[in-house]
Amino acid sequence: MRQAGRSLPEYRELRKQTSSMLAACREPELVCEITLQPVRRHKVDAAVLYSDIVVPLAAAGVGVEIVPGTGPVVASPIRDAAAVAALPALHPEAVEPVAQAVRLLVGELGDTPLIGFAGAPFTVASYLVEGGPSRNHERTKALMYSDPDTWHALLGHLAEMTLTFLRAQLAAGVDAVQLFDSWAGALSERDYRRFVLPHSAAVLAGLADAGVPRIHFGVGTGELLGAMASAGADMVGVDWRVPLDEAVRRIGPDKAVQGNLDPAVLFAGWPAVEGEVRRILAEGRAAPGHVFNLGHGVLPETDPDVLTRIVELVHTL
Repeated sequence: MRQAGRSLPEYRELRKQTSSMLAACREPELVCEITLQPVRRHKVDAAVLYSDIVVPLAAAGVGVEIVPGTGPVVASPIRDAAAVAALPALHPEAVEPVAQAVRLLVGELGDTPLIGFAGAPFTVASYLVEGGPSRNHERTKALMYSDPDTWHALLGHLAEMTLTFLRAQLAAGVDAVQLFDSWAGALSERDYRRFVLPHSAAVLAGLADAGVPRIHFGVGTGELLGAMASAGADMVGVDWRVPLDEAVRRIGPDKAVQGNLDPAVLFAGWPAVEGEVRRILAEGRAAPGHVFNLGHGVLPETDPDVLTRIVELVHTL
């Protein structure tokens, strides 16, 4: 997962040089180095661009900061039609530092693929409406139910912003793209299909002509896997809550899967970790393709050596 660097001492050392994560995401050389660190240390099969879901918002001029220990915090939350109408567009030149980082990485990585990254419209919308992270997403759902027109206008705007961000990465050379809908699991399937699916599908359809694999991922989305698969990605990421063979049944036989080791298992000792890796690999054979991965981000306290051993084990098997 994209947070692989969080457990690395070399990452923490580098981050001391910047005032904030958003500042780090605007420095091409730093983005390049942080992205390369897990590839160097763990010998994983692909690199995931170091970025954050609010990078496009900040680049467009929306007041947002990533507060340590809290997450993204929006200065002026978006909660009505006027605020949605006033949202700025994202222009490709505004994300040129990200494109420059991608070009640097393509040169450094050689044959190792680079996966681009963006937040999905619903998850970005949740931060915008709530003003920051939320357990219940009550303001988000209130806007969604009470004013569907404004809701769809907001997600339509964010879909365009996401497309601009991912197309800039593609033009710079990424080999695949990953759309993260971290908070989609807060929704029922009915609400997901009505309020979210059309906009995620618009992003993925807008990337179809790029000819690269498109990955779609959410957290707590076991009940949404079929709906998420219908958004049009080539691969669906699965968190640890649903076995991969059952996930394949829900997703359909034509999609690859990614996942899905519970990040907490990494603290259980090697015999337990090895057993879980072998189980997941066996279950993943039900899919036409399987990228072994965690079911969500690396926890910061994780021993990096365990991750390296997992990569070696998967490669051996």
